[in-house]
Amino acid sequence: MSTVSSYGSQWLLGTYYYATLPWRAWWNRAEARAGRAPIIVLFYHRIADHTWNAWTMPTRTFERQVKWLSEHFEMISLAQAQARLAAGHNARPAVAITFDDGYAENCDFALPLLIEHAIPVSYFVASRHVIERQPFPHDAAVGKPLPTNSIDELRDLAAAGIEIGAHTRNHADLGKVRDPAELQEEIVICRTELEQAVGRPIRYFSFPFGLHRNLTSEAFAAAREAGFAAVCSAYGGYNLPGDDPFHLQRIHADREMIRLKNWLSVDPRKQALVRRFVPDVENAHVLAGADDL
Repeated sequence: MSTVSSYGSQWLLGTYYYATLPWRAWWNRAEARAGRAPIIVLFYHRIADHTWNAWTMPTRTFERQVKWLSEHFEMISLAQAQARLAAGHNARPAVAITFDDGYAENCDFALPLLIEHAIPVSYFVASRHVIERQPFPHDAAVGKPLPTNSIDELRDLAAAGIEIGAHTRNHADLGKVRDPAELQEEIVICRTELEQAVGRPIRYFSFPFGLHRNLTSEAFAAAREAGFAAVCSAYGGYNLPGDDPFHLQRIHADREMIRLKNWLSVDPRKQALVRRFVPDVENAHVLAGADDL
């Protein structure tokens, strides 16, 4: 997208956002009074000011977003989000921050900033990539083999209160996996490897890519059988009190501040268009042999 068209898009979105803001503010207050305030789970990938890729956000942008989020939302953990969904009541719009993949540069600025301000964060990593310090194929393919976190870094983060989560062994697209043994590797063995390496319980799982086509009922069943407390998708949905607390829908944190504000104040267009993935639990095939791992 050209710079001119990008500015034009932001101007149009800004016009829409500020024109509808009074109605949104009224709606959000009414929902909060009724205990139906939304719970939004954001996800980031890499915060850095060098070696740019599509998943990288500049440090100044991230800092600005964290400040705005802290001023307008209650910052909560995934466990708190689950509890409120299960209880069917949330009296204040809340945000939970998560990260996917496990990029080393997140330890330079983003994670220390969140730790300093006591903001809960869940940090999902692909086990083989962090244990073997292997760059992700999608970065290597474009000539940018970015470093991943080390196990020592993950242990330090866990000791500082950050929740370490599983993101498959090989950053796999589980929507394409049909082999039960491969599902075991990507979900069950991933959890076991991380627990042994980090020395902490691994309670949460996030799907790489996380769109509807990357989710299956079998993968949901495998994660539940493996003992995960919840799984996270990434197709942009809102979580409302009374929703299934095992499936946390996430929204990608956009670099454009106006788009983030628009989404987090609950864009009625987005809310109407996003279809929640509901796994077919009754017909999902539980992993054969999972109890033997």
